[in-house]
Amino acid sequence: MAGDPAIILADEPTGALDSKTGVEILNIFKKLNEQGRTIILITHDLAIAQQAKRVVRFRDGKLLH
Repeated sequence: MAGDPAIILADEPTGALDSKTGVEILNIFKKLNEQGRTIILITHDLAIAQQAKRVVRFRDGKLLH
């Protein structure tokens, strides 16, 4: 989190982690979001996506409504 960014881009941040560490990472993101940072998290894991305040889905390069 060098430089105290306002927006954090996270592409599959839990993909290669064990489940306990994955939960810890998601908790860190939640705390950062509560502090005012925007977290953009890309995942294929529905369980992770469901923890987000907002979910945006894309399929075949198109935004799904």
